[in-house]
Amino acid sequence: MRALLVSDIHGNVHALQAVLEAARGPQVGGFEELWNLGDMVGYGARPNEVLELLRSTSAEKKVHVRGNHDRVCCGLTSSQGFNPVAADAAAWTQRHLTGANLEWLRALPQGPVRASARAVCAHGSPLHEDHYIVSMRDAWMPLQRMETELAFFGHTHVQGAFSQSGEQWEEVRPVYPDAHYFHRGAPMAAPERFLLEVPPGTRHLINPGSVGQPRDADWRAAFAVYDDAVEQVTFFRVPYDVEAAQAAIRAAHLPDRLAARLSTGR
Repeated sequence: MRALLVSDIHGNVHALQAVLEAARGPQVGGFEELWNLGDMVGYGARPNEVLELLRSTSAEKKVHVRGNHDRVCCGLTSSQGFNPVAADAAAWTQRHLTGANLEWLRALPQGPVRASARAVCAHGSPLHEDHYIVSMRDAWMPLQRMETELAFFGHTHVQGAFSQSGEQWEEVRPVYPDAHYFHRGAPMAAPERFLLEVPPGTRHLINPGSVGQPRDADWRAAFAVYDDAVEQVTFFRVPYDVEAAQAAIRAAHLPDRLAARLSTGR
């Protein structure tokens, strides 16, 4: 089984289209399942298109969990804890979502959701959907207490993993030799990859990175594929049409900061 892992799309349909095209292509090798770790909407200007594309994507099985922006944008909770830019974007998104998409978001489960015998999906920590895991200190307790060997999460917009094998602990940050080669607006290229082995008997918290708003200094759309036949997770980065995503944000009169940050991946 090969599962495509996406997270933190944030209304950026241009990035999502690039990810799905790359994932279906020969360089990635396709997928049978789609595991979506939440925050599909908020920030970006194409929330309905993102949800409709996710809902229509062909896969033998789909796993969706809600994110904190999904929860606020569909009205389940308030934006009181958001900064002003995020709150403005959430209010705009709620006004522009269709009724069907609002209802779909409201019905999403909170994580963790069991995706396979060995893995769960969550938005933040598998212990709490709103907790951020940004360091090994944050990862220590979830690695001890999670019910499966693998937990896939998002929320931080930073691609990587925290791993435990016996007494060995490791923080993994993918390194891409060509990360600075691709300039904004570059033509579509083969996705770069970084491989993580996840053999039985080891435990891993794995973040595929943000599709639509990376914050790890690489502007390219991030995703991952989990292949349980070979016990591997492959991280990917793929260029997309950043200028089109920025133009959509500005045309919607959303805060310009949301457009500007797409250029730098911060």
